[in-house]
Amino acid sequence: MKTLSYSISILIMTFLMGCKTNIDRLPVDIYETSASGNKFKKLTEFSSGNEVVVIKLLPENKHQTITGFGGSFTESSAYLLNRLSRENRNLILEAYFGSDGAKYSLTRTHINSCDFSLGNYSFAPIEGDRNLRNFSIDEDRDDIIPMIKDAMEISEDGFKIIASPWTAPPWMKDNKDWLGGKLSTEYYDTWALFFSKYLTEYKKEGIDIWAVTVENEPLGNGNNWESMHYTPEEMVDFVQQYLGPKLDAEGQDVKILAYDQNRGEELVDWAKVIYKNEASSRYFDGFAIHWYASTFDWFPESLNITHELAPDKYLIQSEACVDAEVPHWKDDKWYWSKEATDWGWDWAPEEQKKLHPKYVPVYRYARDIIGCLNNWVDGWVDWNMVLDRRGGPNWANNWCVAPVIVDPEKDEVYFTPLYYTLAHFSRFIRPGAIRIGFENSDESLMLTAAQNPDGSIVVVILNMNSEVKNIKLSLENRSVEVQISTHALQTVVVSAINQK
Repeated sequence: MKTLSYSISILIMTFLMGCKTNIDRLPVDIYETSASGNKFKKLTEFSSGNEVVVIKLLPENKHQTITGFGGSFTESSAYLLNRLSRENRNLILEAYFGSDGAKYSLTRTHINSCDFSLGNYSFAPIEGDRNLRNFSIDEDRDDIIPMIKDAMEISEDGFKIIASPWTAPPWMKDNKDWLGGKLSTEYYDTWALFFSKYLTEYKKEGIDIWAVTVENEPLGNGNNWESMHYTPEEMVDFVQQYLGPKLDAEGQDVKILAYDQNRGEELVDWAKVIYKNEASSRYFDGFAIHWYASTFDWFPESLNITHELAPDKYLIQSEACVDAEVPHWKDDKWYWSKEATDWGWDWAPEEQKKLHPKYVPVYRYARDIIGCLNNWVDGWVDWNMVLDRRGGPNWANNWCVAPVIVDPEKDEVYFTPLYYTLAHFSRFIRPGAIRIGFENSDESLMLTAAQNPDGSIVVVILNMNSEVKNIKLSLENRSVEVQISTHALQTVVVSAINQK
């Protein structure tokens, strides 16, 4: 009898220990992209090591609500999709918007032409047409609009669209040119009407525009392609007196984002003007920002100051790309190599050279997204979704890189490592997620964490080191030991669990 009782006790203890193990182990799914060849690979086996990085998740430490991640619908991208076979066109759109792809949730497009158009065009080409009786979005009907509609059909959760003008029609400007100059004050009311008509015509196509920026890069781009200049005071005046009231009067339910240019000191200067008081900020729902001031620094101080001035407003990265480079075709190694340069590499002033070093393209994306998220940015949008092997088409010869490169002549598609880098964020950190706090014992690892509306927690980790890192990830009384490869980006998805 004693032996039987002892055996039963052992069985009970074993069962309880098993239950405790199940309770204590953190349930996770892990995906990795690495220089060694992993492309969004789901990992299930890990080696153990002596040195362990401890990462503690702090879901009670809540920060900004996430708006989304994605890329941009440009005429160049849409034109290239039209030149591919139906099979490859669908392959790319599914990869970006499908349930098994990157699941883009926040996108952008241009109003009128931009450098990534086949040429200059405007929806209001008739000079002196103050009432815009000849307004037409026909220029977008054969490329951008079909691309957006196809993406909408594929996307199960839907996505938001930000629309940005590079310039008003030349006849509305003081220099009568596509490049540079300012909006003539006599046409402020006409330009406000232009925005409203654009929103209405797109709505007729079944496309709702979620937000507009007042102007892409109001500080200019050196007059290299479409542009129009504003001072922050001029932008406040236009929005306060014309654009905001016009959109309200015509029942346009759309967000208005200010600035739409680089982070750094200029961002702070603009934020102090836009958010000066209730009157100046009334119609502005937030700021749009770009990353071109540096390949290395995400300017956390300027992001924090802008957030502190208006903590309830959006702070969205609306454009980024590997610029001043021709894409490398089917050469994954290049995207993991410290060989890329940006516009500032050759001619940035000496005191700014440190902001424009050579860089690893994958790291540039991952570092920037993590750095932005950890400093109050709530949305991050890439530039062109698709470009050709030359980095265009681009009427201004402003060649850049996109996550997906195509050869339309041969009907071939190349998903660069940048595609997988973006998917590590966009696929798993969903709109409405809240960025949460964490403790990290190894500063050489970059990471961010967010909790989705369904309760799951997503941790994205970047290992730029030449050694594998063993990680103990903990949440309250649960933990799991995982491992990240050398030169790798990893997403850890913690299943929704009952938390105390």
